[in-house]
Amino acid sequence: MTVTATESGTPESGAPAQAAAPQEAGSPFAPARLAERARALADHPEEWVHRVRLDPQGRWYERLHQDADHEIWLISWLPGQATGFHDHGGSAGAFAVALGTLEEHRVHDRREVGAGQVRSFGPDYVHDVRNTSDAPAVSVHVYSPPLSTMRRYDLDAGGELVRLTAESAEDW
Repeated sequence: MTVTATESGTPESGAPAQAAAPQEAGSPFAPARLAERARALADHPEEWVHRVRLDPQGRWYERLHQDADHEIWLISWLPGQATGFHDHGGSAGAFAVALGTLEEHRVHDRREVGAGQVRSFGPDYVHDVRNTSDAPAVSVHVYSPPLSTMRRYDLDAGGELVRLTAESAEDW
């Protein structure tokens, strides 16, 4: 069964709101459309499986496409690998799990995302994605506009987000 879940761009408590142009639902780069694009690529492993690498030092990732409007990333995850809490610098996005299972954490929520499932979100969405299973996983991520910055967060003693640092596209 395929499940698509869409989240608003409203940040969790403690995350800074950032002005971003709203993306209309019918826009080719609205979260629902990004989810469709991620799912379409995830459903065709013959187009990308030969690129996947498993790296015990950390998540492996490769940008498959980038233009002025959006970008597509392929990411592999070994058990225990995680992103840590982060946002997408005002970009909307979606990820589809192609192989295995990932777990998405929000400050007050967590959910399992298995093969064939998709998550999409608006700008300023903060989450942590991790492989808590015993097997590798592969996911496809689509962002619009292309990522220019990402902010990293941690949780304070009260369970609220605290901004740690910002990364720019040159960092990855």
